[in-house]
Amino acid sequence: MFPHFKEKNINYPNYWNWNGFKICWSVKGEDNKIPIIFLHGFGASRKHWRKNLEYFAKRNCASYSLDLIGFGDSDQPGIRQIGKLNNEIWCNQVKDFIAQVIRPRNSEKVILIGNSLGSLVALTCAVSLEDEIATVIASPLPDQIQGNKKNITNKPLFKKFKDRFIRIFFIFFPLEIILFLIIKLGIIKLGLNSAYFKKDNIDCELIDLITKPVLKRTAARSLRAMCIGMSSRDEEFQASYLLRKLSTSKKVPFLLIWGDKDNFIPLFLGKKIANFHRWVKLKIVSNSGHCIHDEDPSVFNSISYEWIKDLKTF
Repeated sequence: MFPHFKEKNINYPNYWNWNGFKICWSVKGEDNKIPIIFLHGFGASRKHWRKNLEYFAKRNCASYSLDLIGFGDSDQPGIRQIGKLNNEIWCNQVKDFIAQVIRPRNSEKVILIGNSLGSLVALTCAVSLEDEIATVIASPLPDQIQGNKKNITNKPLFKKFKDRFIRIFFIFFPLEIILFLIIKLGIIKLGLNSAYFKKDNIDCELIDLITKPVLKRTAARSLRAMCIGMSSRDEEFQASYLLRKLSTSKKVPFLLIWGDKDNFIPLFLGKKIANFHRWVKLKIVSNSGHCIHDEDPSVFNSISYEWIKDLKTF
């Protein structure tokens, strides 16, 4: 069903039909023992793991990188095609990827490594698929975090009104114009300069992998589905709830890797998570920003692999 191919490079594209949508993925060391799925952040793609896959492949890891639907070379559906895009949908995509692509070749528990949005997706998968997940490495973890007290759940009528308002707002919000201006005004490079502490790591390849998906004619409609989906999520798909849920079993070891110069998601949030959930391990990387795996790959790879080696599962 999934024939073995000669790997030309770490970003060699494979395509998988998921619920009628074309999903792109790459793999290095597919026949290795330990399966890892690398999940990219918002606006990025599987290619953002360009400095990580080979390192793990050389250490007996089957290193998969996946373009989440709406990103990279995967399809970019809108609200008419998919309704919404959020971590619930992306989690379902990852679960099916494990079942349909990885399981025919490998029965070992899967390691999930995520950057930002990918970390939230990995956390969501760990809760819904905890018996199949060996560990989650999140670098960093976005979303608002509250303590162990339960959130005050919105009244159904208020939430229904809020969700409808969000939907109407983003349907009419001119995202097409916004994306056009982002490209023309060079805002992508400005954003990368804010995300990366070490500016020398912002090369042409990085700018290209972030820019190309935005140039597609379907980009705005997919972004609209994301804005609606992420803004109207139920509590059970928010990080605070997911962490509390995972903490009841502690079946999935959880490592946070956080850059102390992260301008997008400040370090105090990582410390807050580690304080609320003492079973979560926090590793702080000095002089690194939001994308440690690409900015300081040797440090990120080393921390991650040492964590993996210490797991009792392997």
